[in-house]
Amino acid sequence: MSQAAGVISSARAPYIRVVGAVSAAHFMSHYYIILLAPLMPFVRDEYQVSYTQIGLAFAAFNIVTAVFQTPAGFLVDRLGARALLILGLVIGATSFVTAGLVDSFWVMIAMFGIAGMGNTVYHPANYALLSQHVPSDRIGQAFSLHTFAGMLGSAVAPASLLMMQSSSWGWRGAFIGAGVLGFAVALLLLLVRDGATITANAGTRPASDSSEAGWRLLLSAPILLNLAFFILLAMMSGGLYNYSVVALGALYGTPVTTANAALTGNLLLSAAGVLIGGLLVTRTKRHSLVATLGLTAMALSVVLVALVDLGSLPLIVAMSLAGLFSGLIMPSRDMIVREVTPPGSFGKVFGFVTTGFNIGGIVSPLIFGAVMDHGSPRMVFLLVVAFTLLGIVTVATRPRRIA
Repeated sequence: MSQAAGVISSARAPYIRVVGAVSAAHFMSHYYIILLAPLMPFVRDEYQVSYTQIGLAFAAFNIVTAVFQTPAGFLVDRLGARALLILGLVIGATSFVTAGLVDSFWVMIAMFGIAGMGNTVYHPANYALLSQHVPSDRIGQAFSLHTFAGMLGSAVAPASLLMMQSSSWGWRGAFIGAGVLGFAVALLLLLVRDGATITANAGTRPASDSSEAGWRLLLSAPILLNLAFFILLAMMSGGLYNYSVVALGALYGTPVTTANAALTGNLLLSAAGVLIGGLLVTRTKRHSLVATLGLTAMALSVVLVALVDLGSLPLIVAMSLAGLFSGLIMPSRDMIVREVTPPGSFGKVFGFVTTGFNIGGIVSPLIFGAVMDHGSPRMVFLLVVAFTLLGIVTVATRPRRIA
C-alpha cells in the first residue's frame, strides 16, 4: 500500500482532514520562504537597490522567525494550535498582499519581517495538531506527508510565481497571488472543525503549564540535543543546496548544467525519501537507528563527491543518493522529538527545536561562504560530512525520555 493510501485508507479516519489541512499550511510556509528568490531580479530592477539591500528582506524574515518561534510554541500550547495557525496564514498572506500593493521598498522589508512573525506558528502548530489528532500507528506517515507537502511548496513556487509575474501586474501580481493562496488555505483550516477529529493522542493539557516549567523542559538534555540536531541538519542542507553547484565547478570544473542536474536529483530524491521514511517509521520504533543509518549513508555519498571526480552520471547518482538518505531520516527525526515530548507540550517543543532551522540558515552562509572565498571548494563537502557525523552523535547520545 502506498504512503498516501496508508493514511487515507479508511473513511472512519476523520483525522485525514486535519492531515490534509495541516499539510496545505506547511505547503504555504515553504512557498512563502521561496517567494522572493525567483522574483528578486524584477524587484531589484524596479526599486534600483543592491543585492545587499534586498537581502534585508531575507534577514528580517529569518531573524523574526528565530526570535519569536519558541514564544509562539508556548502560545500554541496555551491557546490552541488551529486558531494560531489560521492567524499565522492570515498574517503572512496580508503581508505579501500589502508588499505587492504599496510602492515602497522599505514597506516591503517591513512586510517580510511581519511575514516572519506569521511564519513562527507553522512548525509548533502543525506538529501539535498532528500529534493531538493522529493515532500512534499513523503519526509517522502523517509527519512524512506533512514534510513532503512543504517540499512540494518549495518545488512549485518558482514556476508558479514566474507564471504570475508574467501577467500585466508583474512581480506585484505574484506577491498578491501568493497572498490570495494563503487566504484560501486559512479558509480551509477554518472549515476543518476540531470536533471532526479523533483525540486518541491529544493527551490533556497540563493543569499548571507555567512558563518556568516550560523553559525547564526546553532546556533539558533531550530537547537541547534535538535542537542541536536540527541546527546540524540545516547546516548540511545549507551547504549542499546553496553551495554544491559553485563548489563542484571550482573543484572539478563541473559544468553548471551538470551540477544543477545533480542538485535537482538531490532535491527530488529527498522528497521521495521522505515518503519511504514515512513507511519505515510504521514498521519500527527504533527511530534513532534509522536516523543513524540514513545519516551514515548520506555521509558516505557526500564524501565520495568530495574526494573523487566522478564524472557526470556517477556524480548525479551520488548526489541523488545523498538526497534520498537525507529525506528518509526526516519522519524518524520528527518521531524522535515526539517521543521525548510530554502531552500538552508539542507546540513549545517543536517550536523550540525547529528554530534550529533558522539558526542554521543564518550561520551556514557565513561558514560556507567563507570557505568558498578562501578557495577551498572541497571543504564545502567535507564540512557537510562533518555536520552529518555530528548529527549522528546527537542522535546516538540522546536520553530516551525526559527525566
